[in-house]
Amino acid sequence: EVQLVESGGGLVQAGGSLRLSCAASGFTFDDYAIGWFRQAPGKEREGVSCISSSDGVTYYADSVKGRFTISRDNAKSTVYLQMNSLKPEDTAVYYCAASNHATLLRSEYVYWGQGTQVTVSS
Repeated sequence: EVQLVESGGGLVQAGGSLRLSCAASGFTFDDYAIGWFRQAPGKEREGVSCISSSDGVTYYADSVKGRFTISRDNAKSTVYLQMNSLKPEDTAVYYCAASNHATLLRSEYVYWGQGTQVTVSS
């Protein structure tokens, strides 16, 4: 059974940091790019960052560049999203997902986690 399980969300003040984790199982983790997406209430789910399967190439949405860092540990089948200098507009449910391509296009992702809530207070 394919599983992607997010953890690390919570409530933080503006300017603070959180580290999200995405633990994968049930598929060949090394063969897949992993992306982070977020969805705020009343808004579309948007791509935040992704990391390629083999060479670790990373992509970021403009809104998080310089503040978020994605990384992966293939030995642990886990991807991390370090989020610094958080802003209230970062408040959303954060999802990780797996794709055959490193892209921020939601339609390219085949496996999805259930999400973790991140709330940034002002």
